Amino acid sequence: MTHPTFIHRYLPGSDAQRHPLVLLHGTGGNEDDLIPVGQMIDPAAALLSPRGKVLEGGMPRFFRRLAEGVFDYPDVIARTHELADFIAEQTVLHGLSKPIAVGFSNGANIAAAMLYLRPEVLAGAVLIRAMLPLPTEPEDALGGLPVMLISGRMDPILPLSNATQLAEALRGHGAVVDHRVLETGHQLTRNDVDLARGFVAGING
Repeated sequence: MTHPTFIHRYLPGSDAQRHPLVLLHGTGGNEDDLIPVGQMIDPAAALLSPRGKVLEGGMPRFFRRLAEGVFDYPDVIARTHELADFIAEQTVLHGLSKPIAVGFSNGANIAAAMLYLRPEVLAGAVLIRAMLPLPTEPEDALGGLPVMLISGRMDPILPLSNATQLAEALRGHGAVVDHRVLETGHQLTRNDVDLARGFVAGING
C-alpha cells in the first residue's frame, strides 16, 4: 500500500473535541495561505493544510485543467482519491476526528470532488467559490453531511448557475446544503470567513 505525501502544515488544536479543519488553497496558493483563515474560523481546531501537487505556469493546484473552467476529469478523480487517502492517514496519525474541509476556488473544487467520491473522509465542508467538479452525480448517499456553499453573484470565473447545480446535486444525494450568495466576485472576503465560522461552530455544537 502506498502512503500519499503532500507538502503540508499541521497545527495542533487546543480542543481535541472539535473537528479539525483541512484547508485547501486556490490556484497559486500554498500550505501557508489559509492558515490565518482557519485560525479565524476556529481558533481551537487543529489545522491541516496541504499544498496542491499540480503546477500550472508555476502555480500550485490540486488537479489539472484543460482551460478555465474545463477540468481534466481523470486527473480530478485520481488526485481526489490521493488527497482523501492523505487526509485519512493524517487524522489517524494525529489522533483526530473526521475533519471539515474548508476550500477556496480550486481547493473548494477538490473538496467538492471528495464529497462526490470519498465523503466518508469528511465531517462536513465549506466550499467557497466552488463549481461542479465532475460531470457525474455523487457516487454515494451523503447521509445528512453538512455543506456550506458560498458563491459570489458577480464572480467572473464561476457562473452562479453552476454553483446552484452543485448545491442541487449534493442535496439530491442527502447532504444538508446551505448555499449563500454574496454580493461580491471571486475573491475571498471577510463575509466568507464569518459565514464559515458560524457554520463550523454549528457542526461542533
